[in-house]
Amino acid sequence: MDIKAVETSYARWAPVYDRTFGALTNVGRRRAVGYVNEHRSGRILEVGVGTGLSLPLYKSDVMVTGIDFSEEMLRKAKKRVAENDLQHVEALRQMDARQLDFPDATFDTVCAMHVLSVVPDPEKVMGEIARVLKPGGKVVITNHFLRDQGVLAFLERVSAPFANVLGWHSDFEIDTVLGEDHLSVEHHQPLPPFGLMTFLVLSKKVVPA
Repeated sequence: MDIKAVETSYARWAPVYDRTFGALTNVGRRRAVGYVNEHRSGRILEVGVGTGLSLPLYKSDVMVTGIDFSEEMLRKAKKRVAENDLQHVEALRQMDARQLDFPDATFDTVCAMHVLSVVPDPEKVMGEIARVLKPGGKVVITNHFLRDQGVLAFLERVSAPFANVLGWHSDFEIDTVLGEDHLSVEHHQPLPPFGLMTFLVLSKKVVPA
């Protein structure tokens, strides 16, 4: 999927996102933010914040920065922040997740909810996520991953050539996310309905001094 296709797809879906994909991904979003609220503190980066559906869900004592490539999506997110007076949202910035404009080890937690299968170069995105995460920090991911067998696995592979039109990779493999050397799997859980989405928590290794 190329960056122009992503931009076009985001512009097309932004007006109806909340009622379509936003609704379908609600379970994963609430699971991810619920984990953050229960286990994490400090500075949070949300990669692919979209229209900001998750932002009202965070507890008030964290500091959330959201980034997205789509200006259309960000406009809706900024409106949501203003309307709900979300003072825990530090910033919303337009940014390419392949080149995050933050120093190394900036954030305590990075959330990536339903975004890794819609970006070009997801391996590069994971590298950037690991770079801006503090040692011992967590990456919280919800995403759809390719199934190994069954009818759904067949449909995922058949629809794969239409990635640029659909705006996401139906044949996205979990190994794409798990290949970053600095991150290790701490939690892996299928989500309802039917395990269509997966919840992951990755931990950044602490290198001894």
